[in-house]
Amino acid sequence: MRSKITYFVLAAVLVVYFFLAGTRGWILIRDGRPATVAFGVAVWVLPLIGIWFLFRTTQFAVNAQRLSRELEAEGGLPVDELKRTPSGRIDRDSADEVFRKRKAETEAAPGDWRAWFRLAVAYHDARDTPRARKAMQQAITLRKNP
Repeated sequence: MRSKITYFVLAAVLVVYFFLAGTRGWILIRDGRPATVAFGVAVWVLPLIGIWFLFRTTQFAVNAQRLSRELEAEGGLPVDELKRTPSGRIDRDSADEVFRKRKAETEAAPGDWRAWFRLAVAYHDARDTPRARKAMQQAITLRKNP
C-alpha cells in the first residue's frame, strides 16, 4: 500500500510540473518572436514525453496488478520460499536458486503468461529490475494475446 501512495503522490507532483512547464511554454509561444516560439516548443517537449511516460508506466502497473489478482484467484502466486538475512534482506544465493527454478519453468512453457509472471517476480527478488520489467511485459503480452 505504501508503494501505491508514493506512486500517486509522485504522479500528482509530475502532473503539476507538466502543467507549470506547459503554461510557461505557452507564454513563450504567445510572445511570437522566433526565438521564444522555439524555446516554447522545446519547453513543451519535456512535459509531452513525461505525460507519455507516466501513462505507459501507469498502464504497466495496472496490467501487472490485474495479472497478480488473477493469479492469486487461481492460487498460482509464487510462494515466498526465500531465505533472508537477519536484517530481512533476501539472501542472494536463495534468490538465485529460485530464479533458476522459475527460468526452467518458463523455458518449459514459453507461452504461459503465469510462468513469465513468476519469472518476473524471481528477477525482482534477484534485484534485476530491467529483466523483471521485460518478463512482466511478456506476461502481459501473452495474457492479452493467448
